[in-house]
Amino acid sequence: MKRNRVLAALLAAPLLLAVFPAAAQAAPDPDLKIDSITLNKTSVAVSGLNTAPVTVTVKGVFDTGSSTDEKVPVNVLLERTGGTGQQRYLWSTNLARNTQAGTWSGPLQVPSTANGTFKVTGVMTGPFFPGSGSMTEPTPYAGPSLAVTGTHQPKITASVSPKVVPFGSKFSITWAVTDAQTGKPYGSKVRVVLGTDNICAEYFGPGYTNLTNTSGVVTKAYAASDAQWVNCLLLPGNPASVGGQGLVVARPGIVTAAPSKASAPVGTIVPVNGVVAGAPSACKVYLQRLYGATQWKTVSPAGNIRSYSGKFTLNAQPAYKGLIPYRVYFPKCYNYQAGVSKAFYIRGT
Repeated sequence: MKRNRVLAALLAAPLLLAVFPAAAQAAPDPDLKIDSITLNKTSVAVSGLNTAPVTVTVKGVFDTGSSTDEKVPVNVLLERTGGTGQQRYLWSTNLARNTQAGTWSGPLQVPSTANGTFKVTGVMTGPFFPGSGSMTEPTPYAGPSLAVTGTHQPKITASVSPKVVPFGSKFSITWAVTDAQTGKPYGSKVRVVLGTDNICAEYFGPGYTNLTNTSGVVTKAYAASDAQWVNCLLLPGNPASVGGQGLVVARPGIVTAAPSKASAPVGTIVPVNGVVAGAPSACKVYLQRLYGATQWKTVSPAGNIRSYSGKFTLNAQPAYKGLIPYRVYFPKCYNYQAGVSKAFYIRGT
């Protein structure tokens, strides 16, 4: 499912990409019962692009009456309770079932981007999203906490060319992964995921990978159609990404507008119809009138830009007899730059 363009407003901050399954508003799996969850460590230190393994053991029962139940893995969810790392959630790898012991066990791969305190809050039948199509959310469990000291965390930056991408034009993004602590590259090629749209929100394992150069830099050319979606760089992990940065490219503010009448009696309302290119829905436009030689002032309430079409309607009201200059002003909104229409005229009679 494609993302709405208004996601641009959310992408000034790094992506938090330990995502929940798509059905996270459903009920927990009624066939999964959890007795206990343990971690073999209470704290861990991890640096740079490395991960530190912590063994997770889950004791419980998964019983649907199927002979394949013992082959179903689980994933343990931990949520941030303190600290400043980029990751808000951590997922364990697919924990394998030991039927004789009545447990699932395996590693949680902890990245430096965790940096803080995490607490076990639930368990999901696996494999990790999108998994087997289970329409359930994690089974709640108040488990142990893990303190993570993350140092030399990766910092991701991006530079778009051209800075403002015209409609219908190709573009490129130069991404860089550096050590946030030193400001320098890690000195080796870094495996990254360069994704667009769904991949940015739903990446869940190896695939779609690219390599930076030894300076941590990689440049990708994008099709014109990619400009309307989120584009991102993710740091791949197991099972979810361990960091990322997303952006929607800047777009020009292109406004066209024309009055429905060229003249009208003073005080009469004259609809002004127009379009903002790209249809930045939830944004506003304003009708302005020229005062004196150079001063444009807003003379009507804000107008809404309609979804999909980008169309709008504003109301002009000639204030005096004679030729009156108007224009429509579109202020910067989300990733769209400010713009104005060409001046047009209504003659007050």
